[in-house]
Amino acid sequence: MPLKEKTETAGKLERMKAVLAGHKNLLIVLQDFPDPDAIAAACAMKELARVTCSLQSSMACSGVVGRAENRALVRYLGLNLLKLDEQDPDAYDLVAMVDTQPGTGNNSLPLNHMPDVVIDHHPIRSTTRRAPFFDIRSRYGSTSTIMYEYLVEEGITPEIPLATSLVYGIRSDTNDLGRDATQADIDAFLALYPVSNKRKLGRIETERLPREYFAILDLALRNARCYGRCVVSRLEEIENPDMIGEVADLLLRDEESTWAMCCGAHGGKLLVSIRTSEPDANAGMVARRVAGRGGTGGGHSAMAGAQIPLSGSTATELTAAEKKATNRFLKILRVIDTRGTKLIR
Repeated sequence: MPLKEKTETAGKLERMKAVLAGHKNLLIVLQDFPDPDAIAAACAMKELARVTCSLQSSMACSGVVGRAENRALVRYLGLNLLKLDEQDPDAYDLVAMVDTQPGTGNNSLPLNHMPDVVIDHHPIRSTTRRAPFFDIRSRYGSTSTIMYEYLVEEGITPEIPLATSLVYGIRSDTNDLGRDATQADIDAFLALYPVSNKRKLGRIETERLPREYFAILDLALRNARCYGRCVVSRLEEIENPDMIGEVADLLLRDEESTWAMCCGAHGGKLLVSIRTSEPDANAGMVARRVAGRGGTGGGHSAMAGAQIPLSGSTATELTAAEKKATNRFLKILRVIDTRGTKLIR
């Protein structure tokens, strides 16, 4: 680990401990549909708060853990993820937010409740600067890496389950260290992997899938259309929003496409996932522009997401919103072909 990062983490750890000190309980807020990086980072935050300040922590999100692999990770860790909309943040002494930030649109912490601690690896938002403590490292490939450095700085050796979750968090967010990964992510992975449960990692990654998973894939492929170097699909109304990102990942494997977008409706919003394999691209910028003024969006160079409020819930209104998002996407990327052809003819 570079000395610079060690020094940076040490100073920030002391400032975070000053915020946590003297309190009894902590609410850790995750994104509405937490991925492995968010889950692992939250577990590391819970352990750090327990060891350093004897804090009791609860984790909460407003959505569901959709992907079978992520549900397997939650079961392995024995987590009790509370429903955020059933919690009163004021009932807790402190609120921490990991792998997300205030006002991003992908978490449901009330906008009038500023978290005390924010730790994330996505680009910083202006609202985040109002938090008593924040550590935003957008150059990192995962929040799990940031939390690992805090554990190391405090002299905490992660137990096998926590080490396993951090490994999975780093791997999933960096696509096995092949996407947006830095030396810090690689160092964390190499240190944690020997301690992790390799057999459990394998079982989590190959968790058995419900049949509706294949039905969603069928719909995604039938709806997929190619526009020059872009491939776009829509999942209409969906119960498992995690599938939107999973479909975008799959579509990017099309050998003739360098950009992929997938969208679907859930909870009164059009959710959009964007992926690219172009080396100098900025998917986060594209997502923000697709979201427009009425929505929110952001992410990294190779992967990003957006949330756009829907004006209604009818099939016609949803189709119009999907078409508008697609047209914005193609316009931003200056794609001339707006009629497209079916991916599967």
